[in-house]
Amino acid sequence: MPWVMAVAFSRYGRLYYLDAGDHRPSVGDRVLVPTDQGSEVAETIWPPQWVDEEIGGLLPCAGPATDSDIERDERSRAKRAEIRLTAQRMIRHHTLPMKVSAVDWVEHTRSATIYFAAPHRVDFRQLVRDLAKTLDCRIDLRQLGARDEVRVQGGIGPCGRETCCSTFLKDFEPVSVRMAKDQDLPVNPLRISGACGRLMCCLKYEHPLYMDFKAEAPAIGAQVETDEGPGRVVAHEVPRGNVVVKLHADGRRVACPHASTCASRQAFDVAYGDGSTGSGRSDVLGDVPSGQ
Repeated sequence: MPWVMAVAFSRYGRLYYLDAGDHRPSVGDRVLVPTDQGSEVAETIWPPQWVDEEIGGLLPCAGPATDSDIERDERSRAKRAEIRLTAQRMIRHHTLPMKVSAVDWVEHTRSATIYFAAPHRVDFRQLVRDLAKTLDCRIDLRQLGARDEVRVQGGIGPCGRETCCSTFLKDFEPVSVRMAKDQDLPVNPLRISGACGRLMCCLKYEHPLYMDFKAEAPAIGAQVETDEGPGRVVAHEVPRGNVVVKLHADGRRVACPHASTCASRQAFDVAYGDGSTGSGRSDVLGDVPSGQ
């Protein structure tokens, strides 16, 4: 049963979960995190907490960062800023349609990775040569897509919170306009698009809930029986688990749990027969399974 903690390599950046082991850092403490390029300094966002279930695949916390580690991290931050400014200046000099999104710097190998966004493929061979000569290091340029650009840079989504991709999402799952339609959302790009200009990832979160509800509840337009009389389904309130029914008697609209609505006698007869077998079930509307 591990002690789990969360760290971030930059303030308000993406969270990474670690196995704290025997270490107990407090919020704001600097710790070492093992990476492919060696141990890097990160800030503790969540202190270690005991979890009552086994969690596999967590990187171990390498311990508190020393003064030399923090000094190296500050040099790395300054070098990344220098590389970004130099790259932006040379991009303007070469008149290339590129925008620098982020920079990674590995001190012991003297190599820099520059992430950039562009509307199409860019021939940056001369730019790489000039950057390598000016900065005296190995340069790797990588183009980002629209979603990856927001993941790297971060931002605020339409909900007013930080974008999911820059905080906790690891993979981008397919999202379609059909998901918005299934959730009765307006098919308006301004309403269902995220900061990246693509369909919001969160459309995927509640989609299974809507599909399960629609599979069980009476469809819109169905004739149903309710506790307040017969009526027609005019809307679904999926988060509340209700269906909105317009009563035939006075035209009022009532919201009731979909489990308490019954299908019409005609729908019952189609599904179970007209009651001539002697079972008597056709005389009890309350026995009709919901959604029939």
